[in-house]
Amino acid sequence: MPFSELQNPLADNRYPVRIALFGSTGSIGVNTLDVVRRHPERFEITALAANRNIEILGKQIAEFHPKAVAVADKSAAAKLASLAAARPETRCEVLSGTEGLRELARRDSYDTFIGALTGFAGFAPTLEAIQRGKRIALANKETLVVAGELLTALAARTGSEIIPIDSEHSAIHQCLVGESPERIRRIILTASGGPFRNLPKEQFAAITPEAALKHPKWKMGPKITIDSATLMNKGLEIIEAKWLFNVPLSKIEVVVHPQSIVHSLVEFIDGSVKAQLGMPDMRLPIQYALTAPERLDQSYDLLNLIQSSPLEFFAADLDKFPSLALAREAGARGGLYPCILNAANEEAVAQFLAGTIAFTKIPAIIRAAMDAAPSDASKSILASTDSEISDNMERIIACDATTRSQI
Repeated sequence: MPFSELQNPLADNRYPVRIALFGSTGSIGVNTLDVVRRHPERFEITALAANRNIEILGKQIAEFHPKAVAVADKSAAAKLASLAAARPETRCEVLSGTEGLRELARRDSYDTFIGALTGFAGFAPTLEAIQRGKRIALANKETLVVAGELLTALAARTGSEIIPIDSEHSAIHQCLVGESPERIRRIILTASGGPFRNLPKEQFAAITPEAALKHPKWKMGPKITIDSATLMNKGLEIIEAKWLFNVPLSKIEVVVHPQSIVHSLVEFIDGSVKAQLGMPDMRLPIQYALTAPERLDQSYDLLNLIQSSPLEFFAADLDKFPSLALAREAGARGGLYPCILNAANEEAVAQFLAGTIAFTKIPAIIRAAMDAAPSDASKSILASTDSEISDNMERIIACDATTRSQI
């Protein structure tokens, strides 16, 4: 839709906006709760979901009092249910497993769904929320990577709005307010370059997980931090941008911007360029996703251009960072190739973090998985009926499982 037509969740004065936060114990979830904490008259947490960190989740339940929570790990969910029953301040309904996540997303107890679960785990509950026409504040880029064709078409049908939380896509979204896709000449995603931007390629084989987890600008979870180090994060964002903004891959470029002040840019057909700038603080795009196209006052660190200078830009080195090209290839092939790319990457990153493979093996594993794709992998996942949606969802889930089993 043209971005001037975005619905305003605050316009009807129905405060507070009810939020279902999926991925509450990760970095996006914790930052989201800080935004909610600062604006209690505007936002209410009615549902929380996490993978397995019930220690943090228990504290969040005690503070925000959701009606229900879901925990993907069934043993952790059982432990939380036992603890919640014994403590009045944490007493609430506890759902468990993948089906528990989906059941929570099906409910009508929220207005805005925040998708911040890590990796492929975020796909099914996001689909459920889109089917119900909810506003989606999306941090889980993997969801659109593996099923962007399916989910964006479904969102158009149900009236669900997908507002990105990624700082880069939030920047593009803000640049496109009042614009339409046909006016875009190109989208320019900025990348920090990660911790190894200046490291010679010959030294990549010796990179340790500890070194790769030291991002120079952002505080993020381990998986996305490794993706930033390989530039796969930016590759996934290329595919995500294609579906979010309805532009071909040929119009999406990446530049390295080490200062992480210019979050992304849009060049229009008349040659003018819009950019969104701000401090590297995820609370800013989170808050925008909850209120767009409106804005709320905030007291976070403000941008000082003099202190932030110089602002530098460099070409991405595809020889040192082949994951970027692999992602573009998967996006161009379409169908299940992005799913294969994502599953192989998640498994390879997990192995690297466990110390069982070298940093340089990550793109090699992805390349092998894509080369082993079935002959019908490029078949479209677009669906127009409930039956087709269900069939293609199962196709995506099966592809993810098969790819992982072969890594």
